[in-house]
Amino acid sequence: MLQRFTAYLLIISLVTVNFSRFFIYAGFELNRNYIATKLCENRNKPWMHCDGKCYFAKKIKQAEEKQASDERQSQKSLFQEVYVASSTDIKFHSSLLQIIETPCKCTLPLNRVGAVFHPPQLG
Repeated sequence: MLQRFTAYLLIISLVTVNFSRFFIYAGFELNRNYIATKLCENRNKPWMHCDGKCYFAKKIKQAEEKQASDERQSQKSLFQEVYVASSTDIKFHSSLLQIIETPCKCTLPLNRVGAVFHPPQLG
């Protein structure tokens, strides 16, 4: 039961992150009258016909900046993890560094030394 609840919680959190613009737009549409009368910067200038669009644009810009900063932070943490992981000392066992002799003698036949490969001729 706990695993199912955790899975649902993770799915919901992933969906909300990906659809943050949609939620901002839905919130704007649902509260358009309140935003236009109380929160709009141009509410005292009705001839501009802003109707809260300035507030909506500001919220979209904030969401984009937050998403960009989160992305930079995650890239920064990935870089730090790679740096920490690469700074550890790697020790090899001497048995891994031995040269293994192969019984095959791979030499070219003498008659093919000067030959140049040409593709087959058609027709």
